Amino acid sequence: MTADILDRAAAAALALAADKPWPQVALRDIAVKADVSFAALYALADSKAAVLNHLSTRFDQAALGVDYPATAAVHDRLFDAAMARIEAMEPHRAALIAIASAEGVLASAARFPRIARAILEAAGVEATVPRLAAMAAVWARVVQVWRDDEGALNRTMAELDKRLKQMAAQLSKVGAGV
Repeated sequence: MTADILDRAAAAALALAADKPWPQVALRDIAVKADVSFAALYALADSKAAVLNHLSTRFDQAALGVDYPATAAVHDRLFDAAMARIEAMEPHRAALIAIASAEGVLASAARFPRIARAILEAAGVEATVPRLAAMAAVWARVVQVWRDDEGALNRTMAELDKRLKQMAAQLSKVGAGV
C-alpha cells in the first residue's frame, strides 16, 4: 500500500508538472491527482521534495535492474546502468525539465550523489567517496546534455561514453580506479 501511494503520487507529480509550473503545484494537488487522501500521502511524503525523491528512486530501479554478462567491462556496465536510468526518464522529459528548472540547480544536484551510488552499485562498482564524487559529476554533465538531446539520444550517449572514460582516467591517477 505504501509503495502504491508513493508511485501514484510520483505519477501525479509528473502529470501536474507537465501541465502547470512546478511552483504552483502543491502537495495537496498531488494527492488529489493521485486519488489518495492527503493524510495518507503526507504520512509517507510530507513535501514535494519527498515525492521527487521517491520518483528518483523509481528511476534508479531501472539502472539497478540491468543484467550484465560476467565478462562485461566496468565502462560498459556503468554506461548501461546510466542509460537505463535515462531511458526510464525519457518519457517524462518535459515534466522533469520543468521540475528541475523550477527547483534550481542546487536542489536537483542534491540528488546526484544518490543517483551516482545507484549507478555504481548497479554496475557492481564499490561506491567509494572518490567514485561517488566522480560519478555524480559525470551524471550532472550527462543530464545537462540529455535535456537538449531529443530523439535517439546520440549526443547523450556520446557524452556519457566520453565522461566515463575521463572519470576512469582521473580516478586511476589518484589510485581510486574503477
